[in-house]
Amino acid sequence: MNGISDEQWSELLRLRATRPEAVAEAYATRKTAESLISERGTMFLVAADHAARGSLAASGRPLAMADRRSLLSRLVTALGNPDVDGVLGSPDVIEELLLLGALEGKVVIGSMNRGGLDGASWTMDDRFTGYDADSITACRLDGGKMLLRLDDEDAGTARTIEACSRAVSALAEHRLTAMVEPLPYRRTNGALVLQRDTASLVRAITVASALGTTSAYTWLKLPACDDPRAVFAATTLPCVVLGGVPGPSSAADLKSWGSALLQDSVRGLVVGRALLYPPDDDVEAAVGAAAALLRAARP
Repeated sequence: MNGISDEQWSELLRLRATRPEAVAEAYATRKTAESLISERGTMFLVAADHAARGSLAASGRPLAMADRRSLLSRLVTALGNPDVDGVLGSPDVIEELLLLGALEGKVVIGSMNRGGLDGASWTMDDRFTGYDADSITACRLDGGKMLLRLDDEDAGTARTIEACSRAVSALAEHRLTAMVEPLPYRRTNGALVLQRDTASLVRAITVASALGTTSAYTWLKLPACDDPRAVFAATTLPCVVLGGVPGPSSAADLKSWGSALLQDSVRGLVVGRALLYPPDDDVEAAVGAAAALLRAARP
């Protein structure tokens, strides 16, 4: 990893302590991306909003994402790959990357609802605690991402659906992308289990697609699955494939993403832990392999 030098880290800490106004200055002066998608019509983002929901585990380490310098170093390394179009993150992470100068010319999607803490009894009542549409506009970001976990047995799901609907409408009023991540869940022996079967995923897609007063600016962020043709046929909205919890084999993860990338509605990848914390800890290689996969699927 290229990482962050001691000098860069010290300067970041100094700015945090002595010049809080530097954050607003960085938002205002950053060179923004020319387009949401690349010249090939694709999008490749690294995701870094897990910690804001208290989800810190990666690659078998319960507190992997708790080391902020390590997380930022991995993100800077990933963003250094020219095929990586940008980042999806919570305000704190975005601002730290801004102060490090890592987001010039990059697509930036702000994470909006992080209140459904990992492991909490109210996790499905996923309150909006991060960016909102007005701040995303003011900060000159490219859009907002919202997590929409669906559990028919949890009343918190209804409140989250309503809140996401309002956020989609608010972003559309600003002509900004709403990246909705609809994930069907079911509790099994008290544990939430992601449902990857075709029927559950298609149902989640149809619910998410209809949120808000217009779907004109909506993108969907979806997991790879066993029958991507049937799942991604459920929408005309542009889709990106999420990485999810990394498996023990990077090759297996890549294979599952590759099948999804071949579907007509799929435009790219938004991957976090699987690239930032690969089993061999080689971030550059993991990002490079994912970039090559996307190039092969969308030449």
